[in-house]
Amino acid sequence: MDYETLRYEQAAHVVTLTYDRPDQHNAVNRTMNAELHDAWQRFRDDDDAFVLVITGAGETTFCAGWDLADAASLTETPDFDFFRTSVYNSPGECGYTRRADIFKPVIAAVNGYAFAAGLETALLADIRIAAENAEFGALERRWNIVGGDGMTVRLPLVVGFARAMELLITGRRIDVHEAERIGLVNEVVSRGRALARAQELAREIAALPQGAIRSDKESVLRGIGRTLEERLRIEAEMTLSMFLRRDKHTVGASAFKRGEQPEWPNHGL
Repeated sequence: MDYETLRYEQAAHVVTLTYDRPDQHNAVNRTMNAELHDAWQRFRDDDDAFVLVITGAGETTFCAGWDLADAASLTETPDFDFFRTSVYNSPGECGYTRRADIFKPVIAAVNGYAFAAGLETALLADIRIAAENAEFGALERRWNIVGGDGMTVRLPLVVGFARAMELLITGRRIDVHEAERIGLVNEVVSRGRALARAQELAREIAALPQGAIRSDKESVLRGIGRTLEERLRIEAEMTLSMFLRRDKHTVGASAFKRGEQPEWPNHGL
């Protein structure tokens, strides 16, 4: 697929996915939504893509949310059963937001406003690097729009129940320093530096053996909402991957025993 609203760029094992509608504050319209579904699956299925960095074009806006001008042109859906089936089967109305099958690391370079679906987009990432001018908020409250792309699911997991409920109920905007304090942001950098720092971190992660990273991320995602016993069982099951990889865990253990740096001909996979 050729993208009109995105830039998909790969350097070695790092993919940078840029929301590229700066005149519309990188808001997600129906065209971008379809392209995002393709781009995320492209990253998921590419054996040479290890880490994804998501960002927005320009220095002032990461993603301002759903394009309400585009949404306003939608007509009422007369067939409720058709709409219900579509919502259930859709990967998300603002991108690949209702899927949890990507176990490769994802970093968000938040370079400005991350509101509504933009905040939901940032929450897709495992790590969030934010510029000092970044702001966050569930601003869809103002337009009587619900959080339909992971807001009510991922935000409490990231910042905790009490903080999430306050942000969801009030629709309050928070600056980057408050976002860092409540755990929404992992690292704050100077204005204009979020993407460079995220790509630097992505390269560091891409240089690590990938098998354990993916197994641990899958264990975390599959364990959410389960009992402690179930989560421990899932974690134990994931240890089986150590014996199934081309680069088995014994490569690293043997190198440690010899006092050497391990070599991973298959990138730890």
